[in-house]
Amino acid sequence: MKKFAMGLLAVLALLGVNAAASEWLTDLPKAQSKAKEEKRMVLLDFTGSDWCGWCIKLHNEVFSKPEFAEYARKNLVLVEVDFPRKKKLGAEQKKANEALQQKYKIEGYPTIIVLDGEGKKIGELGYMPGGPKAFLAELEKVKRKA
Repeated sequence: MKKFAMGLLAVLALLGVNAAASEWLTDLPKAQSKAKEEKRMVLLDFTGSDWCGWCIKLHNEVFSKPEFAEYARKNLVLVEVDFPRKKKLGAEQKKANEALQQKYKIEGYPTIIVLDGEGKKIGELGYMPGGPKAFLAELEKVKRKA
């Protein structure tokens, strides 16, 4: 029984870390307001979450990892701008996502746009090999330039 309880606690702790990593908003104005207030950057993930192989790879290799979750908690407000094929989005969300796609001239997925707290674009990234370490190093370069 003791082993079961310890195992359950370990699973819940891991879920807590992953829950932090998955705090993705879908409303950019709310995200920008939060980023400005908390002095963080906004990371916009333009993705095809249910069909784009590189998007799924980026999620599995970077966004779902504890290192990314920890960095995001301190430095980022996360926004998913999704263009799924199977999952249904509401008409309002679909329209908002398309407007962002046009605004930032997104031509492929995944595209990561980084904004400062004022909403100014300060960087653009995509999938890169190397997991969270490589991705976070690039985010740090963007942060230093801003």
